[in-house]
Amino acid sequence: MPPDLPSLLLRLMVLLLLTQAEARSFVVDREHDRFLLDGVPFRYVSGSLHYFRVPRVLWADRLLKMQLSGLNAVQFYVPWNYHEPEPGIYNFNGSRDLIAFLNEAAKVNLLVILRPGPYICAEWEMGGLPSWLLRNPNIHLRTSDPAFLEAVDSWFKVLLPKIYPFLYHNGGNIISIQVENEYGSYKACDFKYLRHLAGLFRALLGDKILLFTTDGPQGLRCGSLQGLYTTVDFGPADNVTRIFSLLREYEPHGPLVNSEYYTGWLDYWGQNHSTRSSPAVAQGLEKMLKLGASVNMYMFHGGTNFGYWNGADEKGRFLPITTSYDYDAPISEAGDPTPKLFAIRNVISKFQEIPLGPLPPPSPKMKLGPLTMSLDGNLLSFLDFLCPQGPIYSVLPLTFEAVKLDHGFMLYRTYLTYPVLEPTPFWVPNNGIHDRAYVMVDGVLKGVLERSLKQELYLTGTVGTRLDILLENMGRLSFGSNHSDFKGLLEPPLLGQSILTEWMMFPLKVDKLVKWWFPLQLMKRALPQASSVPAFYSAKFPVFGLLGDTFLYLPGWTKGQVWINGFNLGRYWTMRGPQQTLYVPRLLLFGRSINKITLLELENVPHNPQVQFLDKPILNSTLHWGYNFLLSETQGSFEPMELSGH
Repeated sequence: MPPDLPSLLLRLMVLLLLTQAEARSFVVDREHDRFLLDGVPFRYVSGSLHYFRVPRVLWADRLLKMQLSGLNAVQFYVPWNYHEPEPGIYNFNGSRDLIAFLNEAAKVNLLVILRPGPYICAEWEMGGLPSWLLRNPNIHLRTSDPAFLEAVDSWFKVLLPKIYPFLYHNGGNIISIQVENEYGSYKACDFKYLRHLAGLFRALLGDKILLFTTDGPQGLRCGSLQGLYTTVDFGPADNVTRIFSLLREYEPHGPLVNSEYYTGWLDYWGQNHSTRSSPAVAQGLEKMLKLGASVNMYMFHGGTNFGYWNGADEKGRFLPITTSYDYDAPISEAGDPTPKLFAIRNVISKFQEIPLGPLPPPSPKMKLGPLTMSLDGNLLSFLDFLCPQGPIYSVLPLTFEAVKLDHGFMLYRTYLTYPVLEPTPFWVPNNGIHDRAYVMVDGVLKGVLERSLKQELYLTGTVGTRLDILLENMGRLSFGSNHSDFKGLLEPPLLGQSILTEWMMFPLKVDKLVKWWFPLQLMKRALPQASSVPAFYSAKFPVFGLLGDTFLYLPGWTKGQVWINGFNLGRYWTMRGPQQTLYVPRLLLFGRSINKITLLELENVPHNPQVQFLDKPILNSTLHWGYNFLLSETQGSFEPMELSGH
């Protein structure tokens, strides 16, 4: 063999690979109103799944079920606050391993439609924006405010280079990327901001990747931008032809795209469980596919708002979103195929081939209990462990953001400096409670005050009486607001007409206590004092036989937070509903070993303090309106949200 032949062969192989790489393309064919994938006409039928709502070990299962349903793409968001918990500190490990999720999608031949924000909504805490942005109280979110743009630029200079190798023309599976999210539904309408984002994406990702925007039909004017492909979102009840004709005013040529076709809807605490009928969803999908449209179904699998990650809406009043994000989606919260999935699969089969073979059956489910919960002690008795660094002192109360607390709970404490012998109204002006205040006098719960609701609470006390206010962050606004959603006491409380001053703030590390300190400290403690709420309860239990997914049921409990083996399962609000059970993936449980469940009950403990695990979820219980659910005079009548918000 001539000495230069190996190097010649190597150059030929490199040239061949480069040619093949160049052949990979995903582009808009405006002349024929379609997409081209590698030069061939292509239409995607996609579904939304959020890696941040599904434990990592279940990603492969959920993605395989999507592929077996006939989908050829998966669409998902990237929540900024999930990956940058503090400025300049990044986390892409475990269930935050975005690259691992891209690889799992590639294994089942799913293309990716990526939605990196920076704002995502997604019914996620603060719409995916990190709450540390609010440490600058004057920041203007989602605008060309230099303070906001500086933070966005810094984040995207970390994120976008990570995904660059996974762009389709680079050999990966990302065919398109959304810029911002439903910006036309935001009142700012700052085109300078959109142009800045578009330039940033181009600078970091190049010119070959397809960039697009998504908006509801009423948001297209402020949400679209020349140079970004315009798509629309709407649900099965809408007039397909009319909405696509509105889209054509902004995108006269190219494929029709519904980027969020709603298979269900989200749930708010205190309202009915949302459902959308399988026939309506299937018929709407078929209409769009007959028009040649590309469609992404939102959601195809919803998942769960574990921990404190749920967002909230504001429509006349504050509406926090439930822990379950089941969404009435084709794949249930527990990952099981539903009748809706089979109806959708049948429609897809009329337009393209679907994989042979049956879908995996539902996962094994199990029942357990009832378990009797034992009192560990009230929250105030653990204050030294919940806030080991001690309190922060201030004449007037500070917000969560001012003391660098992102989620969960903060205790505000002061002492009366004068006697209050007659019952006197305790209140916070200007709707200054964000979001829920548990008011205690000398350790005894006297009542609850809630954001957006008109309530009356009367207190008495003597000189030196201790006043504690446990403030719960119920989730920052993710949609429907044009202002920053600060948490805690936004105004100083008043007793009668007197401003209460000289506050101590205790930012509480509840999760650390549950996970680490309880096992060590409880062994050293005497028997817990008599029950008073807020309080911690726990139980230990074994699981014999085959482990299965299960659903925690808390009959008679009122409201609080729950942990399984130290994992924060999320919020429960049994007395308000509609969600009555919390999904417990079997991976959280130990077989042939002792498991531990911990509750932080905030309001009322049932006479028989038991919980149990069911083999079916209860997501649509009758509502129970409490004594404090009186609508404020300013909120007006409630109407369902008209704009989409995802």
